[in-house]
Amino acid sequence: MAVQTTMMDSSAHASQGISDSLLRGILRDSVWRAVFSRHCAGRIDTIESCNSFQFVGHPPRAIPVRSFPDREANEMAGSTLPRRAFGRALRTFRLQAGKGQLAAGRHIEMSPQSVGRLEDGQRVKMCTAQIRDLLEFYGVPNPSPKRDEVLRLWEEVKQQDLIMKAQGGTAGWWRAYSDQLDAHFDHYLRLEEEADHLITHQLSLVPGLLQTAEYRRTLISFAELELSAVDIDRRLEFSARRQARLEQDDFRLDALLSEAVLRHRPGGPSVMAAQLRRLSEAGERENVSIRVVPSATENNCGLVVRSFTLLEFPPLTNRLVEPPVVYIEGYEGAIYLEQREVIARHRRAIDTLRQVALSEDASRDLVWRIAKECTA
Repeated sequence: MAVQTTMMDSSAHASQGISDSLLRGILRDSVWRAVFSRHCAGRIDTIESCNSFQFVGHPPRAIPVRSFPDREANEMAGSTLPRRAFGRALRTFRLQAGKGQLAAGRHIEMSPQSVGRLEDGQRVKMCTAQIRDLLEFYGVPNPSPKRDEVLRLWEEVKQQDLIMKAQGGTAGWWRAYSDQLDAHFDHYLRLEEEADHLITHQLSLVPGLLQTAEYRRTLISFAELELSAVDIDRRLEFSARRQARLEQDDFRLDALLSEAVLRHRPGGPSVMAAQLRRLSEAGERENVSIRVVPSATENNCGLVVRSFTLLEFPPLTNRLVEPPVVYIEGYEGAIYLEQREVIARHRRAIDTLRQVALSEDASRDLVWRIAKECTA
């Protein structure tokens, strides 16, 4: 297993033999991007400042730290698929040329932090001449297909910006609820909006896209004890608008749920019975698959892999394929994983879970049976 997110105190990291420097290296890697909210929002200097995350298994190489505070997480919300592909291409050329972000920034009169944001697919003010200078600095031949491809991506980024500006800005519909959302979730919503396929494995809770209002209301009350009725209603309104994604034909959701998800009763039997009925109804949609992993399963790798969501994206207009992203959420923040080996391990976990999960029909029967138990 690559990563777990668990609510552990800082001593847990020491027991796993993970040093401060290695943990900081893990958090820096651009393909192990971490976005933290609340007390994890500041610069990560010690293990204690991000004690809600435990990294075990296959850590990437240790490299210098770069954290994502709330401000930067908000900037990441401006990331789009073409912009991410463009930034990834520039990073590849820079690494192949053996150049650092500091040297690249100096060459085009830009800070190394701005170069990093550019490579992460975030919005950075720059002109086409600077892009050409970067490509020359990285030794990309002119002319060459690689250079032309990057410049085409850049034109697509600019065109998309113009379209968004004409539509009234780059913010998604969810920004109207920004005061109700953690900073890291804003970035996730941008990815979810652009994805055409979500595969989620959940150990304890129904996925947000499938939650009823009362089920969601109960979870909100668990996390925010003093939240006003107005704020609760706004969060429920946001959840309902988010679920409209299931109405779109170009979107598919595959949910692999532990039987424990069905057995938990947040809000009481009546709330859970209604939630289970919603699951059963949603599973009848052509673009939604719900399969349950029985508690009695002996070879359940999901107990080790934990909960996660794999987001897949449609091809770009230039036929480039945007790599998938694994999203793992914790109580205090979230991480976004893009490393090829990490994606491959999660795909293998998905294949293994599908082998032991009940069929869609058998899962629906189990859901109905547990719903009846709730109302008995």
